[in-house]
Amino acid sequence: MTDIGAFDFSRRQTREIRLGDLVIGGSAPIVVQSMNNTDTRDVKASIRQIEQLAEAGCEMTRLAVPDLEAAEAFARIREKSPLPLVADIHFDYRLALAAIEAGADKIRINPGNIGSEDRIRQVVLAAKARNIPIRVGVNSGSLDRKIIDEYGGVNARSMSVSVMEATKSIEKYDFNDIVISIKASDPALTINAYRLLSTMTDYPLHLGVTEAGTLRDGVIRSAVGIGTLLAEGIGDTLRVSLTADPVEEIKAAYSILKSLGLRDRGPLLISCPTCGRTAVDLVRIAGEVEKALEGIREPIKVAVMGCAVNGPGEAREADIGIAGGRGEFIIFRRGEIVRKVPENEAVAALLALADEICQERENTRKGTQDK
Repeated sequence: MTDIGAFDFSRRQTREIRLGDLVIGGSAPIVVQSMNNTDTRDVKASIRQIEQLAEAGCEMTRLAVPDLEAAEAFARIREKSPLPLVADIHFDYRLALAAIEAGADKIRINPGNIGSEDRIRQVVLAAKARNIPIRVGVNSGSLDRKIIDEYGGVNARSMSVSVMEATKSIEKYDFNDIVISIKASDPALTINAYRLLSTMTDYPLHLGVTEAGTLRDGVIRSAVGIGTLLAEGIGDTLRVSLTADPVEEIKAAYSILKSLGLRDRGPLLISCPTCGRTAVDLVRIAGEVEKALEGIREPIKVAVMGCAVNGPGEAREADIGIAGGRGEFIIFRRGEIVRKVPENEAVAALLALADEICQERENTRKGTQDK
């Protein structure tokens, strides 16, 4: 396995919550999830998007269940889904019951908007009977006015108190398969809220900056909020919420995790920012390499450098790389030059070397398993 510079920190110890073979919390890898933006009632479109998410590396996805028609469709989707499915429920407890009956692997609720205590009890007991975890989710925009007034506004304390009260309304029925989230669109508020919450409970925490924005700004805001918490050892599962194709959420999630050495799925591309010494169209070439690497699942660190003199040394920690001179590129492996190629052959030569390394690693794994 490629060493991508593992971040040295002590991860917060939490309970383990299971969804079939998938484990959230404890010492399990941080789980990457998304949410379909298809109409759940459109079964074919929803299944197609779930398959795309699975191919990108998603490990769990959530579907909105706004009515009974969607709950009925959820059952058909679940039959063909390659991923565990979470039913997203608001306001109507009957939809939670229907989703549980439809085979949901987990449900997401805010007990505060489900209604009476008897309705919460029915939902919790139904989930308990099927061994289905519940994610208790509270957002900064959904706090009870009483709590806001008592704690001086929407802040880390009011959010943490709110979600812990919601959690207690579920625990009272001897139910502990719980994951907690308290999201805000403000990364700083999100960070402070999760920091406080992590001192109040040992339930697994689902991280995210809600309503983060469009692809560019949304990724940045999520990286700040989620990345800071992960670097402090907080968080067991995450979603990067973007106004974009959900597949982009998965790409961003793995980029954040790989940056901290927490997951190593797929390539990690590094490239220099260019300067006056750059004599090739490095922006274009780096883009071509990034796109070509999308199909690789093996963890491999790839460098695209603009200076043939300093490039290999500056990127010696990369598994492989290219560095450009005028009209030609050098191909290097772990900082050592392998050969030179014309500029128009550089990308193909790099990808061929990447395939070779990935095949070597696959053969090594097979050989180890056969022993």
